Amino acid sequence: MAAAERSVQCGLSVTVGVEGCSRGPGHQPVMKLKRFLLRYFPPGIVLEYQRRNGDVETKSIDLLNLTPETDVEVLINQIVFEEPLISENKKDTLRKMIYKLMEKIDNKDSQRFYLFKILRAHILPLTNCAFNKSGSKFITGSYDRTCRVWDTLSGEELLTLDGHKNVVYAIAFNNPFGDKIVTGSFDKTAKLWDANTGQCIHTLKGHHTEIVCVAFNVQGTHVATGSMDNTAKLWDVETGHQIASLDGHSAEIVSLNFNTDGDKILTGSFDNTAKVWDVRSGRCVHTLAGHRGEISSTQFDFTGDYCITGSIDRTCKLWDVNNGQCMETMRGHSDEVLDVCFNTTGNRLVTASADCTARVYNVMTGACISILIGHEGEISKVQFSPNGYKIITASSDRTCRLWSVETGECLQVLEGHSDEIFSCAFNYEGDTVITGSKDNTCRIWKDNFFTPADEDDQYDRYED
Repeated sequence: MAAAERSVQCGLSVTVGVEGCSRGPGHQPVMKLKRFLLRYFPPGIVLEYQRRNGDVETKSIDLLNLTPETDVEVLINQIVFEEPLISENKKDTLRKMIYKLMEKIDNKDSQRFYLFKILRAHILPLTNCAFNKSGSKFITGSYDRTCRVWDTLSGEELLTLDGHKNVVYAIAFNNPFGDKIVTGSFDKTAKLWDANTGQCIHTLKGHHTEIVCVAFNVQGTHVATGSMDNTAKLWDVETGHQIASLDGHSAEIVSLNFNTDGDKILTGSFDNTAKVWDVRSGRCVHTLAGHRGEISSTQFDFTGDYCITGSIDRTCKLWDVNNGQCMETMRGHSDEVLDVCFNTTGNRLVTASADCTARVYNVMTGACISILIGHEGEISKVQFSPNGYKIITASSDRTCRLWSVETGECLQVLEGHSDEIFSCAFNYEGDTVITGSKDNTCRIWKDNFFTPADEDDQYDRYED
C-alpha cells in the first residue's frame, strides 16, 4: 500500500514538511529532535527540532482521523516509518501521547453543564464576548465604549480597556498566546492592548466607517479588521503599521478569518460574495461568487484547503480554496443562515438559521446528517465542542442548547437569561461555556468534569 494511501486511512498528515531526512552526507545530523508537543484539538503531535545551524523550528503531524477505536500500534509504526525525525526508540513516548490524545477526544456521555457564575458586565448592552485559549480569562465588549477583561474562576474584573470613542463591537484574544487583545469600534479605529496590563499598545487608524469584525492570525504576528467602508485592512502587530488594504468588495465586510498557516484571509460581504486574499501581497486570489443574498458568516477549515460561507439566501456553500470553485451547496433551511462553523478536524460543518433550527452536514458528501430542532427563536450563533461530539447554539428564545452531533438529540438546555442570547463559546478544553445576552449579563457554565487548566498552556510537553 502506498504511503499516501496509508496516510488517508490513518489520518496522518505532516503539515509543515522538512526537506530531506534527519541525516545528511556522511551521516552528519541535519536536524535534531528536541521535544514533542501534544496538540489536543485538532489531535496532533508537534515536533520541535534544531537544524544544524542552530535554528529551532517545528512541524506538525496531524492525526485528524484519530478515534478511540484507532489501532495505536499500526499508527505508531506508520509515523516512525514516514517521519525521519522520529526513531524506533521514541515509540514508547509516541504511544503515551497517542493514548492521551484518544482520552481527550473521547465522548463524555455523562457531561452536563451547571451555572457557575452570573456577571453583570456592563451598564450598557454587550456586543460580544470571547475566551482566551485556556478559558482562564474572557473579554466583553459593550456600547459603553469599553472592553473588560474578566477572571473566569473568580468572576473578578481584571482590567477595563478604555479609550474608544464609540461602541466596542468586535473583540479577540491573540490565541493561543493570550497576551494581546484587539478591539474594533464604531469610532472607525481598532486598538491593540496588552492583555496583562491593559496598556494600549497601538491604535490602528485608516478605516472610514465602523469596524465590525477583527481577527488575529494563529501566529500572532498580524491582525485583520473588517469595516462598513467595504474594505478589510491588515496590520503588523509589532509595529501597528498597516500592511495592506484589501479593496474589492462593493458592500460592507461583516466576517473575516485567517487560515491556520496565516497566509490567507477570507472575507464575507453584503455584496453576496466572499473573497480569499493572499496575506503577503494583499492581492485577491479568488472571489467566491454564487450566493443570491448577503454573506453572514465565513470560516476556513483547519487544513485551509476548504472554506464555508453562510448567506441570507438560506444556503451554505463549501468552496475549494485552491481554485475558488464551489464544491457543494447545503440547502434545507427555510430562512436566513446566520452562522456557519467547521468542527476542529473539518469533517463536519453546522449551519444556524433564523428558521430556529441548525443543520449538521458531512463535509465529504454534503449530506445533512442531523437537524437540531427545539429552539423557539432564531439561532444566531453555533459552535462545535473541541472534541467534535457536541454543538452549542445560542438563540433569541433566551436559551442555549447542547446537542449530539450525530443524532441531533438535544442533550441539555441552558436557561436563565432574560433576553436574547447572541454569543456562546466553549473554551479549549470543552469543560467551560460562556453565554452573552442582551440582558447585559454573561453566564459562565462549568461541566461536571471541570478541573482548572494551566494558565495559557498551549501544549503538553514531552522532552526528548
